[in-house]
Amino acid sequence: MTAKTIMMGRRMALLGAFSALASCAVSRDGPSKAEIFEGSVQRAGDAHIILVTKRVSRAANQPEALGFSHALRSGALLGGDTIRPGDTIRLNVYENVPEGLLAPAGANNAIVEELQVDDAGFIFVPYAGRIRAAGQTPDALRRILTRSLDEQTPDPQVVVSRAQGDGATVSVAGGVNAQGVYPITRASNRLSAMIATAGGIGIPLETAQVLVTRSGRQDSAWLQDIYSHPGLDIALRGGDRILVRQDQRAFSVLGATGSTNRMTFDTRELSAIDALAMVGGLDPLRADPTGVFIFRDEVPEVATEILGIGQFATDVRFVYVLDLTAPTGMFNARDFKVRDGDTIFVTEAPAVLWARQIASLTGTITAAGAVRRAGRPE
Repeated sequence: MTAKTIMMGRRMALLGAFSALASCAVSRDGPSKAEIFEGSVQRAGDAHIILVTKRVSRAANQPEALGFSHALRSGALLGGDTIRPGDTIRLNVYENVPEGLLAPAGANNAIVEELQVDDAGFIFVPYAGRIRAAGQTPDALRRILTRSLDEQTPDPQVVVSRAQGDGATVSVAGGVNAQGVYPITRASNRLSAMIATAGGIGIPLETAQVLVTRSGRQDSAWLQDIYSHPGLDIALRGGDRILVRQDQRAFSVLGATGSTNRMTFDTRELSAIDALAMVGGLDPLRADPTGVFIFRDEVPEVATEILGIGQFATDVRFVYVLDLTAPTGMFNARDFKVRDGDTIFVTEAPAVLWARQIASLTGTITAAGAVRRAGRPE
């Protein structure tokens, strides 16, 4: 074999190695920084790529809007002794005659127990007939029964007491220590008192939310706000359903970080720096600190304020860029708040991708040399 042939063979092997490198993609965590910028609306994509600054953070950091509606907050307190459909009424009637209408032989009083108020709000009392009890206090019902029975027996004395029934109850479920159905009493006719009646919460207070369902409508508020703002400590109504739950918001972290995961919020507000810290920070061997991207479907009003153009009607695709090496980069990352559904992606440093390509090329050349040696005649 001539020297020229050998040289030609080596050149062909090297060309084959480069061709193999070009034809097969080098494995990586995701798009490069340049590829993400290609997705800008100014180029070939449909996303607005925005460098995070103090002004951008101020516009984008909208707190999670939670709070009860006016309909819930404007409800008046129910009286602790107001009779409602489903309640149980106990009556004690004293008569001033030896043989009364209701009293048994040898007694001058009759105890009529466990008269349940029907769905229409009425009870039936012998000799008094069908009496509307719902909406009355025990004293008001006593006066009504006294007038009705006075026509049948002289000067009756009526004692009325209200036992707890199922007409003024609420259900409390979720992250409380004693789930159950509880009556509305004078001591537990507000939301915070009812949660305390159910044993308090068994989840972290900072991320606890309270959902109240009434008449088919559901509103929610942060539990901390209920204690901080008395206007949110709403008056309860029979049939209310209370659910205490852990914050359901989450975000995803991908790319060159300590780990990739879907994370839930452990505080009401979470900065980009804290979000990265939750997954172990940037990988020091792979990450590009100038290429931290946050992908978000931004709400129209924020998009309009940041871009300063147009009037958007639907959510807009935004990619926020954090350069941690900039003079204020760490401050910007600390001030920028992560929101529910965000995806944080950290790109790899260009040198890392280049080293991986070189390693792949070296491996290809080595393999080509092995093939060439194997083809030589002994």
